[in-house]
Amino acid sequence: MINETYKKMLQGKSIIRELSEYATARGAEIGYDNVFDYSLGNPSVPCPQDYTDVMMGLLREEDPMAIHGYSPSLGIERVREAVADSLNRRFGMDYEAKHIFMASGAAGALAHAFRCVTSPGDEILTFAPYFPEYGPYVNLSGAVLRVVPANTENFQVNFQALEEIMNEKVMAVLINTPNNPSGIAYSTATIERLADFLERKQKEYGHDIFLISDEPYREIVFEGADAPYVSKFYDNSISCYSYSKSLSLPGERIGYVAVNPRCTDADILAVMCGQISRGIGHNCPPSSVQLAVSRVLDQTSDLSVYETNMNLLYDALVGLGFQVVKPGGTFYIFPKALEEDANAFCMKAKKYDLILVPSDNFGVPGYFRMAYCIDTEKVKRSIPVLERFVKEEYPDR
Repeated sequence: MINETYKKMLQGKSIIRELSEYATARGAEIGYDNVFDYSLGNPSVPCPQDYTDVMMGLLREEDPMAIHGYSPSLGIERVREAVADSLNRRFGMDYEAKHIFMASGAAGALAHAFRCVTSPGDEILTFAPYFPEYGPYVNLSGAVLRVVPANTENFQVNFQALEEIMNEKVMAVLINTPNNPSGIAYSTATIERLADFLERKQKEYGHDIFLISDEPYREIVFEGADAPYVSKFYDNSISCYSYSKSLSLPGERIGYVAVNPRCTDADILAVMCGQISRGIGHNCPPSSVQLAVSRVLDQTSDLSVYETNMNLLYDALVGLGFQVVKPGGTFYIFPKALEEDANAFCMKAKKYDLILVPSDNFGVPGYFRMAYCIDTEKVKRSIPVLERFVKEEYPDR
């Protein structure tokens, strides 16, 4: 008999992917330039030329066994050393290679982190709005995801709701900052307050509570935003990172787990990740990609286009009367829909070839997400279409 859990999941496909597929099909009909596709968070700027040059050099000059063979279970040692050194330089940390585990993107990093610090039946808390794939990521690990309701005033942590939902079964709290879908970066004050809260609850419950920080948008931070490095504020923390956004390498599937050197069992958690890989088959990311990334660790793609796009959309949305919290990073914006039913709102937008993602799956009804990782020229062309959509569908506003 086939697995009923995964069979049932076929009935709940990702709305983001469904809309992206619709946009592609619609583009085949009318030309993709005429579809204003804000569905999928796929980086729209090229990777740095230095990365391409390094990769080509590796292919020409390195021992083929070194670049095409299996990497060690925990990742290539010199790559782990380079990642630790980069984090220490940039954020004043004291990582060593033994605290780094190379993973297949942030998803792979999270898959390992969850299993490191929870057992089946334990709970992991996250905060709405949240990336919908956290549900299967956590629940299929054997742990249980519970969602803290959103603070829609500014999308910082809802501490009152956190206090109410917190209980002894919680072994980890999962945060995503800067956040998908809101674009908000958790402030230093928020992280300090969250760290104090978790320290207090650890003492109250008599067990560790880990803070797992999902950080694929760490480098996409806009002018004036307060976006601290989370692990500086709480000892029992694990950082999960991906180079998909900072270096525009989503197809290479490369990232890492960084275990805070001051956390419980810090010296063995990365080794445990290697054992976890044996159970989930999520191991040994490409050796060539590990080696290439290690040569450009402190570089990024030209990420400035995302702030340009954000400002264009934010100003247009505010001018049209939308309620929207200004993003501090990422390439997402999360306005309140012009009616309670965000799905109905986004269906109406499709008639104008505006592809917007309704917010229900993000844990906050009544909003929509726009992934503005598209050409700035296309953002500019979409604004008159957005204006026409609002004027014709919501004339009384």
